[in-house]
Amino acid sequence: MQITTIGLDLAKNVFQVHGIDANEKVVVRKQLRRSQVMAFFKALPPCLVGMEACATAHHWAREARKLGHEVRLMPAKDVKAYVKRNKNDAADAPCWLGGHSRSWR
Repeated sequence: MQITTIGLDLAKNVFQVHGIDANEKVVVRKQLRRSQVMAFFKALPPCLVGMEACATAHHWAREARKLGHEVRLMPAKDVKAYVKRNKNDAADAPCWLGGHSRSWR
């Protein structure tokens, strides 16, 4: 059960993480505080990380790339097609995985 892809929803203080393995089964679904994000990624082997292309995404993308992760950014407007229920941070994190083959850059 090695995580191959992470969907990360960014926020001010509490970030949502949704990770899947090669079989697209959910391996991790959790909340992380800002201070816990880098420790979480340091503990992971390099994987694909998808996140919303917003102001702070570029900072987090640079930090994750330093640890060997491949980071792809997705415009927030494109994630709407993958949201199955109300749009909130917990619902958005898995959606960053939904569009990874189409609109991530």
